[in-house]
Amino acid sequence: MENVLKAISEYLSKYGLKLLGAIVILLVGRWLAGFIARVVEGALLKAKIEETIARFIKHLTHIAVLVFVVIAALAAAGVETTQFAVVFGGAALAVGLALQGSLANFASGFLMIMFRPFKVGDFIEAAGTKGTVKEIGIFNTFVNTPDNIRVIIPNAKLTGDNIMNYTANGTRRVDLVIGVSYEDDIKKAKRVIEQVLAEDERVLDDPPPTVAVVELADSSVNFVVRPWVNAADYWNVYFDTTAKVKLSLEDNGITIPFPQRDVHIKNESKEGLTLN
Repeated sequence: MENVLKAISEYLSKYGLKLLGAIVILLVGRWLAGFIARVVEGALLKAKIEETIARFIKHLTHIAVLVFVVIAALAAAGVETTQFAVVFGGAALAVGLALQGSLANFASGFLMIMFRPFKVGDFIEAAGTKGTVKEIGIFNTFVNTPDNIRVIIPNAKLTGDNIMNYTANGTRRVDLVIGVSYEDDIKKAKRVIEQVLAEDERVLDDPPPTVAVVELADSSVNFVVRPWVNAADYWNVYFDTTAKVKLSLEDNGITIPFPQRDVHIKNESKEGLTLN
């Protein structure tokens, strides 16, 4: 027992200060990594760099500082850094092979930042999800759906799929189909619908809205109603226009028919038929 205590004492006297220094470097370095990352993000935002890019660089900065801190702590503990570099390289290769999916997500995140198919705040549809982009991380993108569910999508899924960005162009076209009765005056119906659109300040003049007969259906004459609006006004205009068109048509004596079918029954007398 005395020999064990003596060995421990000799080890602590020789390496104790180095180990203590390495622990201090790790603790301070971890705090410093977060601090530097926040400072970098703040500087980028103050320089009016897009929030998406600023957050991505923040994450990269945090990881880079942590790697430097770990190497510095190992050096302070007396570990030969040149040998560590060789070991680290081999370990990195093994980890890289085991985490191919994560590396693909990282590469995809980098590509999205470079080519910017969307940014924070855009409403997108991709990888089977519709929602507003809240954050583009190193490995995942965070999206809030219209019913306020947070969806975490791996970046590789986004770059490997079609991305529909509903916000990017600034304007959207509302597509409605309105049917009127065959007995009604379609010229009058068209004027009524156009008046509804003209009275809505959210409907853009350029490009002008389209109101045209698109189909002679079984029970109705169908109009396409296609006003252009700012992307943020899309759903409000969609709902309001649907209701206003119905009310205006009714006020002007124009009918919106429901599906119906006329059935004619034909009776035939059968004569001369005998049964044996």
